[in-house]
Amino acid sequence: MSTAAPASPTRWWALCVLGLAQLMVVLDGTIVAIALPAAQAELGMADGQRQWVVTAYAVAFSALLLLGGRIADYWGRKRTFMVGMVGFGVASVWGGLAQSGAELIAARGLQGVFAALIAPAALAMITVLFPSGRERNVAFAAFGIIAGTGAAFGFLLGGVLTQYADWRWCLLVNVFFVVLALIGGKALLVESRAEGDNRYDLVGAVLVALSLAALIYGFARAEHGWGEADTIGFLVAGAVLMVAFVWWQARSSHPLLPLRVVQSRVRGAAFLLQACVGVVMVGAMLYLTFHFQIVLAMSPVAAGFASVAMTVVIMATAPVSTKLFTTYGPRVVLTAGPLAVAAGLFYLSGISAGGSYWTEVLPGLVLMGLGFSLVLVPVQNLALAGVDPHDAGVASALANASVHVGGSIAVAVFTAIYTSSMTDSLARGTDEMSALAGAYGDTLLAAACVMVLGSATSFLMIRGSGNDVVPSGSEVVGAGRTA
Repeated sequence: MSTAAPASPTRWWALCVLGLAQLMVVLDGTIVAIALPAAQAELGMADGQRQWVVTAYAVAFSALLLLGGRIADYWGRKRTFMVGMVGFGVASVWGGLAQSGAELIAARGLQGVFAALIAPAALAMITVLFPSGRERNVAFAAFGIIAGTGAAFGFLLGGVLTQYADWRWCLLVNVFFVVLALIGGKALLVESRAEGDNRYDLVGAVLVALSLAALIYGFARAEHGWGEADTIGFLVAGAVLMVAFVWWQARSSHPLLPLRVVQSRVRGAAFLLQACVGVVMVGAMLYLTFHFQIVLAMSPVAAGFASVAMTVVIMATAPVSTKLFTTYGPRVVLTAGPLAVAAGLFYLSGISAGGSYWTEVLPGLVLMGLGFSLVLVPVQNLALAGVDPHDAGVASALANASVHVGGSIAVAVFTAIYTSSMTDSLARGTDEMSALAGAYGDTLLAAACVMVLGSATSFLMIRGSGNDVVPSGSEVVGAGRTA
């Protein structure tokens, strides 16, 4: 049983407010990427410290999302959203005024803490505002496009702010998002919360937070070698803690993540596919922007515009993708979409020091845009369809966590791949720019392999067709043609 917001003509305006907040949360995962060279130079950060400006945000966000989802469910989704926005604004100002690399990383981590309140509360309120039918599909399509294109928009906005203002504005700009969202939220959002057993699972929260932090840190340490004792130790500890978390959830009377949320085969496939999206949107695109600025010598603004081609394709083809999803069902669309993304990444893996953006990069970005258009429209719907209103916040949190855990691990693993490739290339006498391009290409090739696995996951785990799916079991049912 859940106290839900009644249908209202203002719900579409409320969706705009929630979409604005989601845009801020997503673009903050990437907006500092283009600013990193400037921030690194001013604050004197080492290359190893640099990646933590991105990773600290993602680690804190991912580790606390499930708890944030439960806080939204129990304390009130609107209240959680508003508090999260205020805290995010304060953390952004701190980061924008940071005087050292350590201070910037700490501020980014604090941003992640409050983002873990905002994201699940926003998505849960959409499930309450649009409980079923065509309007729900439209709402989730819009929200999915924002989630998918926000990362690329972050690269563009980061480039503009870095070049024409200062890298610090990549953080301070959040104040404008926060003020608009607070004003709109106060006027348009309606409170809703879960009823019934509202006790918090603090043991589960600690276990999952420590598990994710250990796993991501272990992958980050792989930069220094997969066989190193600390790398193996953190990865093993993270895996053991995750097993302990699942064991505890199965036995707890008030679990942080009720296993019924993830036991649906289709919903599980959606969560896994969202992790694959995070791998590309956060990890692969980070290294592609490095290629733009360092190898191709683009300005921050030019690098931002170079990244946005994929976003333009996603937005232009989203209506067609929505129709394809309705007609052919999720299995066909979510199998073909990741394969198209993988094809674009395979193409991009051939980038070279002397290559042209127009021939070596743009065709790959267009392919990726076509593929992501097929993925982003339905995947949010599948991840949350059929979830009991009592669990809306935690299911929304898991959907967000999947993306950011995928992105966090990708940044760490891709850093290890990049470092290894650079070392080997330089040892063979390859010039620095060619070695950099080759190393960036290797990270893109790894991302392509991940998307192929994502396509296989959709093909094997998703059955049936339709619009509103995943009621209580593992099958997809609906109104479309059998896939």
